[in-house]
Amino acid sequence: MRQFFVLVIFTIFTAFSGVANAQQSAWVQIEAQPSLREGQDRARAYAGVFDNVTGFSVGRGWYAIALGPYTPEGAISTLETLKRENLIPQDSFISDGRSYRQQFWPIGANTLDQPPVQPQTPDVVADAPTIVTPPPPADETPRQARRSEALLTKDERKLLQTALQWEGFYTTAIDGAFGKGTRRSMAAYQEAMGYEVTGVLTTLQRNELIDSYNAVLAGIGMAPVRDDAAGIEVNMPKALVEFAKYEPPFVHYNSKGDSGVRILLISQYGDQASLYGLYDIMQTLEIVPTEGPRERGKNSFELTGMNDSIVSYTYATHKNGMIKGFTVIWPTGDEKRRMRVIDEMKSSFAPFSDVALDDMMGQPDEDQRIDLLAGLEIRKPAISRSGFYVDAGGRVLTTSEAVLNCKRVSLDDTHDATVSFIDEGLGIALLTPAENLSPDTFANFRTAIPRIKSEIAVAGYPYEGALGAATMTFGTLADIRGLRGEKELRRLALYAQDGDVGGPVLDMSGSVLGMLLPKVQANGQRLPDEVSFAISAQAMGEVLAENGVTISASQPGGPMAAEDLTILGTDMTVLVSCWN
Repeated sequence: MRQFFVLVIFTIFTAFSGVANAQQSAWVQIEAQPSLREGQDRARAYAGVFDNVTGFSVGRGWYAIALGPYTPEGAISTLETLKRENLIPQDSFISDGRSYRQQFWPIGANTLDQPPVQPQTPDVVADAPTIVTPPPPADETPRQARRSEALLTKDERKLLQTALQWEGFYTTAIDGAFGKGTRRSMAAYQEAMGYEVTGVLTTLQRNELIDSYNAVLAGIGMAPVRDDAAGIEVNMPKALVEFAKYEPPFVHYNSKGDSGVRILLISQYGDQASLYGLYDIMQTLEIVPTEGPRERGKNSFELTGMNDSIVSYTYATHKNGMIKGFTVIWPTGDEKRRMRVIDEMKSSFAPFSDVALDDMMGQPDEDQRIDLLAGLEIRKPAISRSGFYVDAGGRVLTTSEAVLNCKRVSLDDTHDATVSFIDEGLGIALLTPAENLSPDTFANFRTAIPRIKSEIAVAGYPYEGALGAATMTFGTLADIRGLRGEKELRRLALYAQDGDVGGPVLDMSGSVLGMLLPKVQANGQRLPDEVSFAISAQAMGEVLAENGVTISASQPGGPMAAEDLTILGTDMTVLVSCWN
């Protein structure tokens, strides 16, 4: 009775259609998809089970997958049988085909004018709840491939170019136009994959390429995150990170599990100068390694840093008195997923409203340290020691231990320098800055022998730059020779720190009588805290002259006031840092 009732309704419905074929044929519509690619994928899956799968455009960007054509009676019988066996979705229905437009499956077919076929029930596993995975379909001929390619939208063509670029086969503009460059990249892809080289990807090959492109995002939970306090909405890999804290100007998202991924949202009030300041500050952080491209524009910047452990990418922009952006920190060796996540975040990044993080937001905790910036480690050198200017060009003399095996040497954390020479015997090294520094003060080397027990002072960075300026440490000259009678050494009675090593030893007239040496001797012994040695001005002068450096020599004058000596010593003293 139910079957008869459905048949009556269908007959009445089709009687007024005005389309002859629609009065004779019917389809069982299984589902509809919002894109051609998804429609093709689903049609291919059903085609592994059913012989008469069809696919049609139904307008407004939707693509229907159906079975048929059947007679009206056959459509009703097929719909009930397949729904009862759970082989098709329960919301499948009968269509008269009037809404079906261009056919996309099977490729090149036109079943709207085909006579109805008798319903067939596929062989299925007993009690199977869903469709089994179909075998791979036969591939298209080049002619069929061109025909199916012609159905692609511009966005689908651009996606193919992006995927080809992702796999390293395409290097030009993503414009959706399949010119010679795109054809060459398609041919290269086909050759690499072992396909027949035609320069035209088949539907199967296109799907495989796109599936590979999208597979890297599987399991990472890309989803929108909206932070009203920061005024930012962006897609993030929520399976890999989780919210940790606010510490302006950053919103911290720490690694979830052992993903090793971290993300920062950047949000602060500021102008262009603030943007440029953030650009400089970010490069002092451990999360932005020194290697990698970086670019600063008028209203935005991008920073990439990489080392053996991490690769980080930072993007920030200035608009309407606010600076907003994000940083992604990703473990090395996972480049495809990292690049896809960055692309997704950039394309979805949407600052909103006139809100940015309040500087007072968040609560201080026990982890506060002076070497942290908003909860992030400031990059620290492998070692920092002292040095001093020896000429008007800004060349610096320092201890050799400060510059051994360094990837980069900096002066006062600002200027890069190169090692001009190292004298291992004396334990000294000369540094030449990348640009002429023209210091206000440089060393005058004492030529006369100093008096034992006279007052001396060492200018240096005892805490390796933590205080931001050089410090004077006062003491006395204990002997003009080493413990074994070495004439090139001066023994000092003062309490010096490791950071002071390399600093100038001054007499009370301001002349340099030596350079402080490390407390640890070549034999591994460490001097008592109140004992230090310095290499003499005469020994340093001879080595400098041999290497073409003309020094300024002076005879001792009258004693200077302590404050004047301090100004002189700190002005000529430089923080020397070794970076790895």
